[in-house]
Amino acid sequence: MFTRRFTRLTLGFSKKLDNLKHAVALFVAHYNFCRVHGSHSQTPAIQAGLTDHTWTIEELLT
Repeated sequence: MFTRRFTRLTLGFSKKLDNLKHAVALFVAHYNFCRVHGSHSQTPAIQAGLTDHTWTIEELLT
């Protein structure tokens, strides 16, 4: 679960602000470009007209 980055209950919490910023940016990009949402069967980026296909993780990271 991504929200664990904001708590100190696990070892996954961000100790530096830069690490938190990068983790949030990666999560938001994955959520909008790679993750297909159930009710619409599309990604939010496709619905907004930003892209014409669902991105793979490889496309996101390059």
